[in-house]
Amino acid sequence: MKLFDSHAHIGLIHEDPIEQLIVVQEAKREGVAGIVSICNNLRDFFQVHENLKTASHVYYAVGVSPSEVINPGRDWQLRVEEGVQLPRVVAIGETGLDYYRKFGDKDSQIELFIAQLELADRLDKPVIIHNRDAGNDVLEILRQKVPRRGGVLHCYSEDWEYAQRALELNIYISFAGNLTYRNARNLHETAKNMALDRILIESESPFMVPSAYRGKRNKPAYLPETAKFLAELREMPVDELTESVFENTQRFFGIES
Repeated sequence: MKLFDSHAHIGLIHEDPIEQLIVVQEAKREGVAGIVSICNNLRDFFQVHENLKTASHVYYAVGVSPSEVINPGRDWQLRVEEGVQLPRVVAIGETGLDYYRKFGDKDSQIELFIAQLELADRLDKPVIIHNRDAGNDVLEILRQKVPRRGGVLHCYSEDWEYAQRALELNIYISFAGNLTYRNARNLHETAKNMALDRILIESESPFMVPSAYRGKRNKPAYLPETAKFLAELREMPVDELTESVFENTQRFFGIES
């Protein structure tokens, strides 16, 4: 089994650089051959990138999440452009809308989201999209502003009808550990019915731990559980599924084998 974790918050699992390296190497031993590291703010992005510079199977997204809308940082767009120049930076994000936590006001969140979509298009990078209780606004904005390299709806939580509308655009869908939850029927329906070539998987660690590890702090090494569950849903061999999803991830992020 060869896996690619498209979304892991390594800096939130551990702050210590040595512990971060242990996390990504442990995942590699479990078959996670690639990881995209996500940071909510730019200070953490640059720190984690420095900490993991020797881990050649770790890639990065750079951006400002909705949680930072009140204070995205001085000259944040210039800092994002600086970050894109660093090795193995493959995407802008995560960015998007979060109306559940009510970070700042909606207009400020939308402004920050649109600015990063436009930046991703200018920098020729795909975008990683956060959506919580903001599905209609996210989709309407993407219809107007999705970058030419596309985007991924990470930790997907909407239903199959929403997915069909999103997949009309240049959008991928990424499933996290919540796919394995028994009551997540909307996710199960989406994962079974959507085209295989638009699926990614992620740990979303340290959050969304797969059901087999409930009560533990999530980490990329647990990603095989999500992959096995997805293969069962789609009634296909797990190795066949993971090979396809690995190729999808490389294609989406522009990573060469």
